[in-house]
Amino acid sequence: MTPEDRARLVDLLTRQRLLALAVLVETRPVVGLMPFVYDRERAALYIQASRLARHSQGLLQGAAWSGVVHEPDSAESDPLQVPRLLLEGRVEPLAGDETEFAPAARMFLSRFSGAAMTLALPDFGLFRLALDGGRLVLGFGAALNISRSHFQDLAIS
Repeated sequence: MTPEDRARLVDLLTRQRLLALAVLVETRPVVGLMPFVYDRERAALYIQASRLARHSQGLLQGAAWSGVVHEPDSAESDPLQVPRLLLEGRVEPLAGDETEFAPAARMFLSRFSGAAMTLALPDFGLFRLALDGGRLVLGFGAALNISRSHFQDLAIS
């Protein structure tokens, strides 16, 4: 991975705010658009979701997830050239009494201050999406596989 590729990876994880999240619910694919925050130390994303939402039924301990983070499209750009990060991993729901919950909540609230109200509601929860791998696509012929170690290496910087 070049320094430029690394910078684009960090940029997609830290500047973009929405994750198109896909999970399985009763063997059927379900997609949701979720605000996220990247945790470099844990090589994970944190999302907040209502347990009443259909996609939340797929956010079970150890469940597989897949998602896409991308730069915005515009009328002037070629949609096939939009830089994007395809991600995959496993879900870990966070309970309010877990040691990871408070720092994750602070991190999420620092990026999405409006979430303070919903975090106080009993049907909303925080979920850790472990980053096991993915693919960084920076344009036609410019793609590379990303492993868990790539995300862990980002924690060093």
